[in-house]
Amino acid sequence: MSGTIFLALRILLAASLYGFLFLALVLLWRTLHQQSRSVSSRQVPPISLTIQQPDLPVQTEHFTQSVLTLGRDLTCECFLNDETVSARHARLSYHHGQWWLEDLRSRNGTYLNRENLLTPAFIVNGDEIGCGNITLTVRLCGDLELPPVES
Repeated sequence: MSGTIFLALRILLAASLYGFLFLALVLLWRTLHQQSRSVSSRQVPPISLTIQQPDLPVQTEHFTQSVLTLGRDLTCECFLNDETVSARHARLSYHHGQWWLEDLRSRNGTYLNRENLLTPAFIVNGDEIGCGNITLTVRLCGDLELPPVES
C-alpha cells in the first residue's frame, strides 16, 4: 500500500514541477513578446537642421534616421561643403530618448551653442551646432515651433 502512495506522490510532484515550468515559460514568452512590440513601436523623432553657410542661401534638411553623420564626405547623411569641415566631422544619434551630438575628432572642432564640444552632449530644440564656418540650427520635430531663421 505504501508503494502505491509513494508512486502517486511522485507522479503528483512531477506533474506540479512540469506545470510550474510551463507557467514560467509562458510568462517569459509573454514578457518577451510585449517588450518586442514596445521596442518595434518606438520611432525616432524627425530632426531638421537649418544650415547657414557664408555666402550661400540658408537651407533646411529634414532627417528621420537614428544616426546622422555631418561632414564633407559624400557618404555623410548631412553633407557640408566647406573646406573648414572635416570629412566626417560630427555625429548626431538618437538613443536613450534624446538626440546626442558627438565630435568625431574633427580638425577644427565641433561647437554646441558656441562652446567647444569635448564629450557627447544631448541637444534640444534651438541649439546651434558649429562645424568649421557652418552653423546648423537644430529643430526637433514635435517640439514647440521655432521662429524662422533670418538671414
